[in-house]
Amino acid sequence: MSTLAHSGPAASHTGWFARAEAWLDDKGKGAWIAAMVISFIVFWPVGLALLAYMIWSKKMFCSSTSNSRSCGWSRKSTVHTSSGNSAFDSYKADTLRRLEEEQHNFEAFLQRLRDARDKAEFDQFMDERARAASQPRAEDEPDRA
Repeated sequence: MSTLAHSGPAASHTGWFARAEAWLDDKGKGAWIAAMVISFIVFWPVGLALLAYMIWSKKMFCSSTSNSRSCGWSRKSTVHTSSGNSAFDSYKADTLRRLEEEQHNFEAFLQRLRDARDKAEFDQFMDERARAASQPRAEDEPDRA
């Protein structure tokens, strides 16, 4: 009886397109890109339609640093569903808030490191430039021959 689980009224509710979209969402952005490339190779109009769908649904241009809930990837959106246990949901919400805060702090730390590296490189450039400007050039000195 369980072998026919995908046929019947429940299966007609979710068509092949919805199932394919859910499967690709579970696999992530790489699966969408791979499907698009394969579609272009097999039959380019399908690849073009898939590219248009990805752009229209904003699945193509979500960066890894942006808020994952705004990207439309369903794998990330299942994190905030209720389990029915209020104590666990509270613990999960606190843990997620703490992890998001730690991620924000880590990204700020990385930005400070990048800024410090950029400043050190700029200071080194300015020192070399000042050193080169303070040394007399060989062209400026008269020939002593």
